[in-house]
Amino acid sequence: MVAPNSASGQTAAQPKQWVSRVKTGAREQLGERLYNVVITRIPSRWVRLAWLRGFGASIGRGTSIELNTRVLGLRSLVIGDNCSIGSRCLLDARGQVTIGDDVTIGSHVQMISGQHVVDSDDFGTTYCPIVIDHHVWIANRCMIVVGVRIGAGAVVGAATLVRDDVGSMSIVAGVPARPIGVRNSTLDYHPAAPPILT
Repeated sequence: MVAPNSASGQTAAQPKQWVSRVKTGAREQLGERLYNVVITRIPSRWVRLAWLRGFGASIGRGTSIELNTRVLGLRSLVIGDNCSIGSRCLLDARGQVTIGDDVTIGSHVQMISGQHVVDSDDFGTTYCPIVIDHHVWIANRCMIVVGVRIGAGAVVGAATLVRDDVGSMSIVAGVPARPIGVRNSTLDYHPAAPPILT
């Protein structure tokens, strides 16, 4: 979706690739609803991850999703290894959400991969994937909207609204997100998983 610019370390935006929502059957819908109402409240990371995987989400080893995080579009959610996703997040993967390895996401973060069409008579919806590359840190209360790609090693400050792509190693903050710095890291780390009973 984006091409790196070797001179600046930034990314050049490419046109968004709109997709159709993945059709779900009664089983997947039931699994999603039970997860969001009951399973997400169970104080066992193992139980929550097993449920999500059982209903089609792809989640890597060493990853944790904390209590009370809601997920939409289970079969379109892909999360890599050693990721930490905080509590009370919303992962709306109906248009696909892909999260790379070693990503840290704070609490109350929302990722929304669909939007309503304001010119449609019935406010129909369109979808576009969200991609979070490896070693990204997204602080508490951020919102990542439809079609955004966040490059490897980037940092998104607390309460930031991300509407446009974020370059690799960039530090952004604000509403809407604006560059405030460049990160200097070897990206040679793995976030520690919390205890099983969390």
